[in-house]
Amino acid sequence: MAMTENDFIPSSYAELKVSGNTTWKSPSNIALVKYWGKKENQIPANPSVSLTLDVCATTTSISYTKLNEKATDFSFELFFEGTAKEDFKPKIHTFFRRIEKYLPFLKNYHLVIETSNSFPHSSGIASSASGMGALALCLMDIEKRLNPEITKDCFNRKASFLARLGSGSAARSINGSIVQWGKHADIPESSDLYGIEYPYKIHSVFEDYQDTILLVDKGQKQVSSTVGHDLMHNHPFANQRFAQAHTNLTELKSIFEKGNLEEFVKIVENEALTLHAMMMTSQPYFILMKPNTLEIINKIWAFRKTSNTHVCFTLDAGANVHVLYPKKEKEAVYGFIKTELLKHCENGQHICDRLGVGAKKC
Repeated sequence: MAMTENDFIPSSYAELKVSGNTTWKSPSNIALVKYWGKKENQIPANPSVSLTLDVCATTTSISYTKLNEKATDFSFELFFEGTAKEDFKPKIHTFFRRIEKYLPFLKNYHLVIETSNSFPHSSGIASSASGMGALALCLMDIEKRLNPEITKDCFNRKASFLARLGSGSAARSINGSIVQWGKHADIPESSDLYGIEYPYKIHSVFEDYQDTILLVDKGQKQVSSTVGHDLMHNHPFANQRFAQAHTNLTELKSIFEKGNLEEFVKIVENEALTLHAMMMTSQPYFILMKPNTLEIINKIWAFRKTSNTHVCFTLDAGANVHVLYPKKEKEAVYGFIKTELLKHCENGQHICDRLGVGAKKC
């Protein structure tokens, strides 16, 4: 049964631990059906489904020490890859303010947060999902020590719920390997509040899917995700887009079950291009793809036609390209990537990733 917000509010803790530490590693994810547009409190305007990645991940450690008395504000230090990051602290403070209702122990402790990414910072890979996922998991680990009766299912759902309040897509960075987030009529357990492991049959061809991430543009995003989502509020095509996402999720059920790669390719690429179409037709409007993004897309289409492979692309809200393909086609596809696509990346930079299994405690 789906959980409500009230289910995540604890009654009380038997005893507050004096001190301790915890470390979690949370993966990034790449959406197949895109979430674009949100309501109040990080509620998605449409449901989404994503592949959990394996290589691209954030590892976060929290050391906590009980204060002599409860503080009036949150007490924490933040280090990113060994360096104090004061400029990151306002975002974490906002996150703590949003989640205090659900983790009322926060002001009882001084926290030292240390975090690092497995991929280079500013590499063009969004780190908010993995970063907020890892932070939420560490906080949930602390709560479980205060209340050992929390079940594994409740732990994961609440971690996803909390992560969502920091970054919407972080709701999909807890479980693996395919995660669905957002209420959908054909998935009774689905919720706008947290992500769930995709509940239906998945063909073996998807179990070891590959994602080679091509770093076309490593610069700062032209438009933040928050601004991009907000542009959907008065978008002339918003309702059609939200309906399209629901339809595509419905169609994916049989595609995942039967391993229909031809139809998988159509939906994944259609979703990627629709996301960018929404940005190009918003007010103000943005073109997030670069010339090299289009070169890569055209070469993928041509190669797929001549090679009879099932390579396809998807995009986030930026210029970088995720090249997706089944592992059985890796030799042919990765050879094509090396000879034809890397020339369109900044200094040939790319990340070889694959389907992962979700977050894990370190």
